[in-house]
Amino acid sequence: MTRQARPLQLALAAAFAGLALAGCSRPDTPPDKQVSAGTHLDDAVITTKVKSTLLADNVKDGDTSVETRKGEVLLSGFVDNQAQADREVQLTKGVEGVTTVTNKLMVKDGKSTAGNVLDDSVITVKVKSALVADDSTRGTEFAVTTNKGVVQLSGYVDSADEQARATTVARNVEGVQSVVNDTSIKK
Repeated sequence: MTRQARPLQLALAAAFAGLALAGCSRPDTPPDKQVSAGTHLDDAVITTKVKSTLLADNVKDGDTSVETRKGEVLLSGFVDNQAQADREVQLTKGVEGVTTVTNKLMVKDGKSTAGNVLDDSVITVKVKSALVADDSTRGTEFAVTTNKGVVQLSGYVDSADEQARATTVARNVEGVQSVVNDTSIKK
């Protein structure tokens, strides 16, 4: 097995397992926002291809979230510099099945210490937990990344109300300095 094939196989297996666990549509998703099982599968494959492409090019360092909806890819998270963000967007556009790329990548503000990284990890877990526990948000549909206390929310939501509620929930978590809500409303 080639070095590049192994991560792709693992990523595909993870994507399919996630689909099996998550189901195709939540029962409370409005009918006009739902997508078919085939579209979910296509999006999972695109997400996996994008992640594999970024890994193969050695630009992905774990701080980039990749989410796909109807072929539209949302890149979010923190990168070291603008050149890295531009490279990730360029690589993503080259992946088969990608119709558009929305770049919500944020450039990190300087180097993080080991303490910052640990604190950020704890904040990320707390924010994710708070979103899952909140009845008005779909915590499992948010990607959460944190850098020096700045929390970035991304993903696809059903409404502006859900966007606003997610921001409020995240802001109320201890240790959060500020919240950047880069979620997109489903079409």
